[in-house]
Amino acid sequence: MMSSLKKPSQGLVPVSASDDESGEVRVLGPSTNPATNLLIADIVLRGASSLFRKQAEKGIVSTSQDEQGARDMLDGRGILTTLALYGASKLATRSVPGLAIVAGGLLAKTLYDRGKSIELRRSARSKKPASEPLD
Repeated sequence: MMSSLKKPSQGLVPVSASDDESGEVRVLGPSTNPATNLLIADIVLRGASSLFRKQAEKGIVSTSQDEQGARDMLDGRGILTTLALYGASKLATRSVPGLAIVAGGLLAKTLYDRGKSIELRRSARSKKPASEPLD
C-alpha cells in the first residue's frame, strides 16, 4: 500500500521548460533547495524590516526630543515593553478583531495624552502671574 504523503520538497518547484538535460529542476535563488531560499529571503526581509523600523523610530522621536533624549527613550525600553509591543503587533496582524482592539487602545492612549497636554497647558496659564499695570 502506497502512502499518500509526499516528500516535503516534492511539488514545491514546478517542472518547467527551464529543466536542464539531466532532469534537474533549476530554482530561482542562490540555493537549489527552495526551503533554503525561503529561509534566506525571510532573514533578509526581517533584517531590512528591523532596520527600517529603527530608522523610523529615530525619526519620529528626534522631532520632539534632543538627540540624547531620543536615544535614551529608544534604548531605555525594558523587556516588558518590548514583549508588550511584540504581542500587540502580533495581535493586530492576525485577525480583524485583534486589529480593532489594538487600534482602539492606541486611539484611547492618544486621546488620553492629548487631554493631559491640554490640562497641563491650562494649569500653566492659570499659575502665570497676572501682568502688573504700567505706571
